[in-house]
Parts: sequence; structure tokens; C-alpha cells
Amino acid sequence: MTSRVTLLPSARRLMDSLREIGYDVPSAIADIVDNSIAANSRRIELTFAFDGADSWIRVVDDGTGMTGSVLEEAMRYGTERSYDAEELGRFGLGLKTASLSQCRRLTVSSRRGRERRRIEVRRWDLDHVARSNRWEVLRIDSADAPPEVVHPLLDHPGTVVMWEGLDRVLDYHLPAGAAARNGFASLASAVAGHLAMVFHRFLAGEARGQRRLTISCNGSAIRPWDPFARTEPHTRTLVPQNIAVQGEDGPLHVRVRPYVLPPQERFSSAAAHAQAAGPLRWNRQQGFYIYRNDRLIQAGGWNRLRTLDEHTKLARVAIDLPPRSDEIFRINVAKMRVTIPGPLREPLTAIASGVATEAGARYRSDKRHRSKGAEDGANGAAAPPSMVSTLSFSERDLLHTVVGLARDEFRAEPDVLRRLLSRIERLPADRDVERALSVDVLGRPGGFLQLAGPAPSAIR
Repeated sequence: MTSRVTLLPSARRLMDSLREIGYDVPSAIADIVDNSIAANSRRIELTFAFDGADSWIRVVDDGTGMTGSVLEEAMRYGTERSYDAEELGRFGLGLKTASLSQCRRLTVSSRRGRERRRIEVRRWDLDHVARSNRWEVLRIDSADAPPEVVHPLLDHPGTVVMWEGLDRVLDYHLPAGAAARNGFASLASAVAGHLAMVFHRFLAGEARGQRRLTISCNGSAIRPWDPFARTEPHTRTLVPQNIAVQGEDGPLHVRVRPYVLPPQERFSSAAAHAQAAGPLRWNRQQGFYIYRNDRLIQAGGWNRLRTLDEHTKLARVAIDLPPRSDEIFRINVAKMRVTIPGPLREPLTAIASGVATEAGARYRSDKRHRSKGAEDGANGAAAPPSMVSTLSFSERDLLHTVVGLARDEFRAEPDVLRRLLSRIERLPADRDVERALSVDVLGRPGGFLQLAGPAPSAIR
């Protein structure tokens, strides 16, 4: 005979374990902003208030707000609601796990619509859960709630998320000391920089189907940070591509747009160059920028398809994931990790190699230019530029053609392909591009159009 028994998880143990899910403060606050965007907010205000051990962090939006029952459901771990393919949420965990990864008390207040004056307030308190070992959310009358969670909603609907008991944030020997105060201010700045990057399409009014979003931090507006410096006249936009990947209901198309940023000397100003470096600075910001519904999930890195290299730090590639592809790319709860599926690794490796080649040529050209004066004085002449750095647009199209054909031919021979790309980089600028590609690189006249057959011995 078989019987059934329901085993509820220990509230104390599980909630404490979920604090280790992998958030840091910037990514946790970005998850809260996701909810505000889903609620059709146009304005989000972020406040870092330092008061020693009583410091708090608050996010206020002007979205649609929630009724009491909807708010309680939102406070549930594993919210029982469906998510559209275009929404930023997915797991029903973000509000709780993101917030309580950084604080011990999460208070959420919400007001639904201008016609409803009632403000609903709910709270998760980890100290209460530790004592009771129950999954108990506290209902708080708005008259008894802290003014910081009620006053922002007196004039408009929306939602307030407030963190108190910042044990993971104010991890200082003296929570009220100068180090804690300075660290708290630096944290606010880091969060603002992170939001400027993650939501840059929303802040710039470029997100599909969304109104322009305004986010402020401690009263200062956050300006969008464009990873690709598209307003710079010398940024190169390479040919975009669509790569098909098989989904449950048929093929899905991943849009890939590579960019090569200008070298330092070609930026419009020193300030623009410093701004383009990004929160992690130049070397660590190279690579893939992966978006889900116009929200940045990954900022830089090559996902083990190639390594970070000083010479390729100008290479950045925008990748837009199609709707309903979360399972394929294994996006984690914190929306910080993306796994490239097997069928996409080869075409993305090819794209990464191509953009890295051009980025390397621009980088070396810049290095030569900046050291030209010293070389001219010491040696009488500077090293000649590579052919790649001097190509016209039509010649660059030809180069893309030969590299693409070569990748198809040598996909099983990565060492051969690397040597080919390296040889292209080293071609002198005074060579005719077509003859140089066909003879110097591929080893036979017209070879870039006749790549079927054994690999040329000149490459091997």
C-alpha cells in the first residue's frame, strides 16, 4: 500500500540557503528594477541612506502597483503566475532572493491605481522566520509602517521596495565609521554604473515596445552607457548576422551585431574614451554583450570561445536572444550567467575571431601612431601599417568573404585558421588586397574564390 506525505521545507534553513544564490548588490537591485519595468514604470528612484547599522536602501517606482492579494502572491517564493515570453521575469523568485541576499528585512508597499488610496504593506523578516521557522509574511498596517515606505505613494500609485538590516552590505567592524560611510557611497556609485549598463536600451528609449525609462540614484539621473560607443564617428559596425538555433517549436534566430570601437587617438575626447571603458575597464569589457528582451544579461567575456587579450580589447559583440530561448541558453535565477549551446559555439567562434582580428589591427595601428614620434626620432621611420588597418569598405567586404570561406573550409582545423588570420593581419599595406589575399595568404592566384579542396601548403 502506498501513502503520501507532504514535506514542507524548513523555512529557516531554506531561506538562509537561498541567500547564497549568487547575487551581489548591483545585480540584486537590477532584479528589482526588472519588476518595476514589468509594472510599466516610467520613473524609478533609488535611494541609499547611510545611518550606520540602521542604513537602508529603497527602490520607488511609479508603476501600476498591486492590490493586497497580488502583493502577497508576489512575496511568495515561486510566485504562481505565468510569465510572457517578452517579460524580464521568469522564475518568480527575484524580488525575494535578490533582496534577502543582501538584507534581513524586506518591506514592500504598493498602491494600485490613483483611485485607490489604500497602501498595502508586506514584510519578510529573517529574524522572525529564524524564531518561528514558518513561512510567515507580515501584514503591516500603513499607519504603522515606516514613513519611508508609505510617503512615496501618497501622491501616485506604484511600489516601494525597502531593504533594512543590511548585514551583507555593511560588513564593517564599525558600521557607523568613516570606512562604512565611504564604502556605502562607493556602492551607490557602482550600482548606478551597473544599471546604466544593464538597462541602457531602456534609458535611451531603444527597448522594443517600451517607453523611455528614467532612473535616478540619490537624486542624480542615471545616463545610459552604450557598450558600443555608437555615437563615436570612428566606431566600426560590422555586418550583422542571424544564426538559427532549434527551439521546441521550431528554429529560433539569434541576432549578432559585432562592433570595433575606436582606438584611443580616434575618440572624440579623452573623457569619451574613459567613459567607453565601462565599469570593468577596457580589457574585461571586451567580448559578448548578451541581451534578453533588451535587458543586458552578460557584459563582456568570450564564454570560453577565446581568451581575453589586450590586443582585442576594442572588440564587442551584441547578441540578442530570441523569445522562449531561456532553457536553451540556461539563464540562471540571478540573470547573470548564460551558457552558449553547442550548435552556436562554432558560428560564434567564427564571428569572434573575425571581429577580434579587426580589433587587433586597430589596436596595433593606434599603438604605432602613439609611438611614431619616438620611433621616428630613434630609427628614422615608423613600422608600416598592416593591410587590414588600411582597407576601404569594399576591400573589407572582400576580406570578410575570404575569412568566411576559410572558416567553412578549415572548421575542423582551428590551428590552420588561426595561422591564416594571423597572416592576414601581418600583410603590408602596400600590397594589392586581392592579390595579397589570393597569393600571399592562400597560396594560389584566385584562391579566395576556390577554397574547395586541400588546404594550401602556404598556410600549413
